[in-house]
Amino acid sequence: MADSTGHTLSAGSSESPVLMSAAFDWLARAQATPQQAQKEWRETGIALLPLGTRFNSVYLPGALVHFVAGTSDVDVAKQVFAELLGGPVIHNRPQHQYYALVELTNAQRWTQEYPEAPMLGAGQFLSVPASDLTGPTGLYWTVRPRIVGDLCAIPSVAALVHMARDPRRAGAR
Repeated sequence: MADSTGHTLSAGSSESPVLMSAAFDWLARAQATPQQAQKEWRETGIALLPLGTRFNSVYLPGALVHFVAGTSDVDVAKQVFAELLGGPVIHNRPQHQYYALVELTNAQRWTQEYPEAPMLGAGQFLSVPASDLTGPTGLYWTVRPRIVGDLCAIPSVAALVHMARDPRRAGAR
């Protein structure tokens, strides 16, 4: 069975193809012409989506994430995100970067408070992988969106950054 990007969903996937399709249709509508995002996913596996319309993104350096997780193991980082953030996270493995998709908020204010994990917002773009890109190399989903509007809660992302600031709490999920 194929999702809205035309990519085949694995038979072992626990996500409903209908829900997955709806979640990615919602993401695609960040662009003025959602069909363009879907075309990009079909042709290249990655769509360039504008931020500040449906969602923002918080840049989480790999060092920060691995410090909180207590390891550089990507599978452990995935568990940390699933437990702490509860929303979609993209991993750019070659550059050791993570991007948490978050609700719209004042990106400048966030970045002033959390300069080690800046928020990307209006006027910026994010490379978003197709639904079937789940690793282990390149740009892929560490945690895929599950439903329409699925985003990481701002307080949860802030808690992750606070854990990185407090060495006593790092690695102690």
